[in-house]
Amino acid sequence: MDETSALREELVAAVAEPVDDGAAWAASGGMALTGPFGGPPRQVPWPVATGLAGAAGALARLGGPGVDGPALVGERAAIAGLGRAGATSVGGLARLLEAADGPVCLNPARPEDRGALPALLEATVDADDHQAVRRLLAGRTGTWLAERADLLGVPLGVPGTAPSGPFGLLAEGAAVERRGSPIVVELGSLWAAPLCGDLLRRAGCRVVKVESTGRPDGARRGPARFFDLLNGGKASVAVDLGTASGRETLGRLVAGADVVLEGSRPRALVQLGICAEREVDRGAVWASITGYGRTGPRSNGVAFGDDAAVSGGLVLDEPVGFVADAVADPATGLVAAAAVLAALRDGRGALLDLPLAGVASWLAHGASVPTGPVGVVAAAPRARPVEAAGPGLGVDSADLLI
Repeated sequence: MDETSALREELVAAVAEPVDDGAAWAASGGMALTGPFGGPPRQVPWPVATGLAGAAGALARLGGPGVDGPALVGERAAIAGLGRAGATSVGGLARLLEAADGPVCLNPARPEDRGALPALLEATVDADDHQAVRRLLAGRTGTWLAERADLLGVPLGVPGTAPSGPFGLLAEGAAVERRGSPIVVELGSLWAAPLCGDLLRRAGCRVVKVESTGRPDGARRGPARFFDLLNGGKASVAVDLGTASGRETLGRLVAGADVVLEGSRPRALVQLGICAEREVDRGAVWASITGYGRTGPRSNGVAFGDDAAVSGGLVLDEPVGFVADAVADPATGLVAAAAVLAALRDGRGALLDLPLAGVASWLAHGASVPTGPVGVVAAAPRARPVEAAGPGLGVDSADLLI
């Protein structure tokens, strides 16, 4: 059996055996971020902790760094001083609201998402008029909302709309013999893809973070320590994707990579002249992190960690609430790093499909919420030490683009 197939079986097994207590979740820091504001922290389905621990164990087995998998879900909150807020996300932007047939997660994370709310709801409505938004959502089904959201590119989580997880191998390419440290071109932003890149760097890969001069990684606007945690030690290249020369430069960087790590909808890179299948054919490992996968009914949808987790079934009930902080993001970054190392060991091109919602569905695994041990104490969220400052935007462009 090859390493990629073995990894998938290992991850499936990690969520297959019931666990009687919730001590692992309580110790992770994630439990402290789960539950109502001002109320007690809550347990979650047991596979969340066992799955993340299993993925971390697989990463180490494949030559990656040793990390506390469940604790990764609390790193951003630990650095930014965030806490649980029940039906509002830890980050404060996403909300759980009732549609006609159950809860949905509305996550207007970008200004354009707020501007698209009237089109989403087919009504004239102010995004700040929360009562009007609630009333309009209550008259729509989750399926109808998901179709509209995907058409408009609005992040919206609807339970039961996730693909299967934790990852898929969509295509294989040429066998290659790799010499030296693998070169990783990282095109992703925010949390999942940069975490994957950080774990690969710690595993010995050389990671080049590529950003658009017009739209750099949004994490640069957040807490500096969190950006440093995920991006310290990487090289940074900035390109102007609005110009022919910038797109040509991007093509050259991708063509020279052993691994391409990206977080875009497939059509976005095709419009820039980048073809994942072509790179896989020549022997590259291509890790595609998307909201809902490269194929399937919601493949054109946009998702972030909070709404993707809800689509995958990671949502509390009685009362409704979020599970930790954008849990699908760090979970997918961890799984992606293990999958890339497995594919590199297999020694051939691979197109890895890593949907945020699919990873969340894998962690939910249809399990019920455990009661947890009596008297369990929820540990505070924590973050790994920062090894180096994150690179300035494009600081290595002159050296790497000669």
